[in-house]
Amino acid sequence: MEILVVEDEPAIADFVRRGLMAEGFEVRTAADGIEGERLALGAAVDLVVLDWMLPGRNGMDVLAAIRRERPALPVIVLTARGELEDRIEGLDAGATDYIAKPFAFEELAARVRAHLRQAGAETGTALEVAGIRLDPIARRAEREGHRVALSGREADLLAYLMRHPGAVCSQRELLAAVWETDHDPGTNLVSVYIGYLRRKLGLPGSPAPIETVRSAGYRLRERE
Repeated sequence: MEILVVEDEPAIADFVRRGLMAEGFEVRTAADGIEGERLALGAAVDLVVLDWMLPGRNGMDVLAAIRRERPALPVIVLTARGELEDRIEGLDAGATDYIAKPFAFEELAARVRAHLRQAGAETGTALEVAGIRLDPIARRAEREGHRVALSGREADLLAYLMRHPGAVCSQRELLAAVWETDHDPGTNLVSVYIGYLRRKLGLPGSPAPIETVRSAGYRLRERE
């Protein structure tokens, strides 16, 4: 599963990133509120660790945007503001949990695991669209009962398309969500991986339900 860490102190961000990666998670990082909000709303992340005091846009504003667009996304606020009134303010604003600095990484990791388990129990981990079933955690995929072997990047790309069925996803959007970059809109990286998915998901007489929308991007049909 993928965690987004929004933290402007490089040492803390690196400490949390390394620790979560050692726990088996994939980790994205953002050093300001503007980038953090963009990734939280546009990337296929499963939980956000959010600093309260951020440049560009503060954590309260980022949290409000997440709650408007992705109300079920777990958000753990991580901040030096540890007074009781600060914790109450954060929880009332929609934070899933609140951890004050300094903190023990073991506690943060335990809370991450707990909130991901709860989110999985509430929403289910498997995605099912157009005859395709994907477990994004184990990265196991099937189409019409046929097992499909996917690389990690292919599974991430398919998961993003399946979380936005029927929507046109632009190349820039997919680069940002799956490859964490949008600096080269002319790259053919997305089209190459779309080709991989089409070949692997295609069945005799039934091509993969991934459409190219000319000059716009790609779309996973909601139904075959």
